[in-house]
Amino acid sequence: APASKMAALSGGGAPWRRGWLPALQLVRCGSKAVTRHWKAMHFQRQKLMAVTEYLAPRPAVPPRCLAPRKETLEEDNGYVRLLRRQVEEVFRDNRMIAVCQYNSMPGEDVVLMRHYLRKHNIEVKFVLNEIVRPVLSQSKYKNLLPLFVARNILLVSREAKAKEMLRVLKGVPQINLLGACIDDTILSRQGVENFAKLPLLEAAQGQTVGALALLPSQTSSLLQRGSAHLTALLDQHIHRLQAGETGSPAEPAPAQSSGAH
Repeated sequence: APASKMAALSGGGAPWRRGWLPALQLVRCGSKAVTRHWKAMHFQRQKLMAVTEYLAPRPAVPPRCLAPRKETLEEDNGYVRLLRRQVEEVFRDNRMIAVCQYNSMPGEDVVLMRHYLRKHNIEVKFVLNEIVRPVLSQSKYKNLLPLFVARNILLVSREAKAKEMLRVLKGVPQINLLGACIDDTILSRQGVENFAKLPLLEAAQGQTVGALALLPSQTSSLLQRGSAHLTALLDQHIHRLQAGETGSPAEPAPAQSSGAH
């Protein structure tokens, strides 16, 4: 009987009481003990650290009294000197140097553009700003320096072929004309367009010679008009005198005298 009572109290008789555990269990873990605390350094060690501390040596002369260092210029190699010499020859041997902005375009279009420009004796030069700018800064073309900012190309010719160049560039939108130097005169884009509208040099020279020859011819005709008129009057008077002596009717005045009047 006592054993059955203990089993009933312990829950052995009810199946739902077997193996029951609480839904939430609180477990408390003990904290570890701090075994290391801050301890002041021993005074002998402090002395040793102070004696062995590194002290940088002081300069004999203050830095503000030292002379500034001269910047060493890097010597240009032979290839850079060759490129600069080529740029100098381009500006020296050509009458027209046009500066254009170059945008990316297919290689076939570049070849086609070069072909059309070469028909008019215009060459395309791909240059680097690092090469051109030092050359221009020491020459009479230094006012062209603001144009060399991005990727540029040069259109050069021994003749002033501005009209032909503009005609070709009209079909190539990737090439933008920024300015040009024609016959040692720096022109903007509008200046190049105005220059292209001018007649050829031979035609302008012919017009100038004609205009200059017209004034002396008019002056000569005006100076000779009085003498010619006087000569015609004298000839007519002589004919009248001769007609009066012979008794024949007077002859009509010649065409020259009538035209002089």
